[in-house]
Amino acid sequence: MRSVSLLGVSLAALVLSACASTGSSGEGEAVETPRAPKALAQGLDPATVADPYPSTYRGLPRENMAIVGGTVFDGAGRRIENGVVILTDGKIAAVGDASTPVPGGHRVVDARGRFVTPGIIDVHSHLGVYPSPGVQGMSDGNEATNPNTAQVWAEHSVWPQDPGFNTARAGGVTTLHILPGSANLFGGRGVTLRNIPSVTMQGMKLPGAPYTVKMACGENPSRVYGGRNSSPATGMGNMAGYRAAFIAARDYKEKWDKWRETGEGTPPTRNLQMDTLVGVLDGSILIQNHCYRGDEMALMIDMSREFGYRITTFHHATEAYKVAPLLARENICAAMWTGWWGFKMEALDGIEENVALVDAPEGSCAVVHSDDAELTQRLNQEAAAAVAAGRRAGMTITEEHAISWITSNAARAIGIDDQTGSLEAGKRADVVIWSANPFSVYARADQVFVDGGLAFDRMDPAFQPLSDFELGQPGYGQTAAGVRQGAR
Repeated sequence: MRSVSLLGVSLAALVLSACASTGSSGEGEAVETPRAPKALAQGLDPATVADPYPSTYRGLPRENMAIVGGTVFDGAGRRIENGVVILTDGKIAAVGDASTPVPGGHRVVDARGRFVTPGIIDVHSHLGVYPSPGVQGMSDGNEATNPNTAQVWAEHSVWPQDPGFNTARAGGVTTLHILPGSANLFGGRGVTLRNIPSVTMQGMKLPGAPYTVKMACGENPSRVYGGRNSSPATGMGNMAGYRAAFIAARDYKEKWDKWRETGEGTPPTRNLQMDTLVGVLDGSILIQNHCYRGDEMALMIDMSREFGYRITTFHHATEAYKVAPLLARENICAAMWTGWWGFKMEALDGIEENVALVDAPEGSCAVVHSDDAELTQRLNQEAAAAVAAGRRAGMTITEEHAISWITSNAARAIGIDDQTGSLEAGKRADVVIWSANPFSVYARADQVFVDGGLAFDRMDPAFQPLSDFELGQPGYGQTAAGVRQGAR
């Protein structure tokens, strides 16, 4: 009886084994087939909602044209006297000297005596999230409720009628990277916008631009949360907070990967905060790291090695000159000012030569940024000041190279250099025609083109857009009393 019982058990096990397999290895052995994960209700699987707020950008009306006779800085290191820039179907078709043929049907724009550059890219802007007027009801840049707010997205705070977009466009800015503020260890996602008039954020959102996440080193998070008698209150608290967040993100990712592989059990509950940090770990979301001090940049680089991700750009970076070779080796951009320093301890050791020194090592990526609604209107002048400081220090810096600090390097810093940032065939036709050398304080943007569409013309009021908000101000057809009466 005992032997029969064992035989029955063996047969039952064999049947169960066969039910769990669908084939063989070719040697008579059963092969396990993973169960397919069941479909989840809409919105519960992060893999199915990678871009839930897609761009509806269509661009401005455009025409084919040839900009001829100007001095061209192409953003890729070339200076072309009496140059020709061909714009066809919203793209750069060709760039060359006076011998470059102009295709039939292209309008010729005379740029003699003027300068032609790629559109300026501001990689650190808060337009739309800290708009003008700067009132509490529209101060939407910092979700200062927790040290980790990686779940929030700056694009959900962008007010597209911010008049700052119009004034930035008059300064030659064609693309802006809008970031949350720096109150938190993880401030949330950034978004890259085309600088055209729109009634929606989606109508400005650059198609194909990678998402970014804002991180902040140093004084800001420890001051904000230490002042509330909570953590972090110190630099070591900051580091512990970052590391704990990436440990949690690794665990979250592993659970999703296992469920997708096996289909067994209950899938993890979707977590918006972890979704963003997993994007950092897999490389689809680019880190934009507010960090002033050189020693803290080195710590952040070590931490990126600990968890297996990379940093794309350090912002503000007033001490980047101290670690310039390290940044170049790690292929990390540094976005900097020229003249801003000393407004807090971590900014105390800033120098005007910072941009030029960061630019010096082979493979470097120096960028000039604004972080300011007024400075964004004159980034060309901020870059010019950096050139002057570098030259005073004995460095040889050409203008055709330095223009990259606000064009092609800026594009690289936010992951869009395959689309824009230089006047090269196949890229978006983002072009500025300047009244004079853009490194002169007298230069003004005469015409600004975004994807080949005229976005600003200094000589034509029809191409000097005003937001609806500006149209409602005194002096635009309403009295002050009327504005007050209509206010809510």
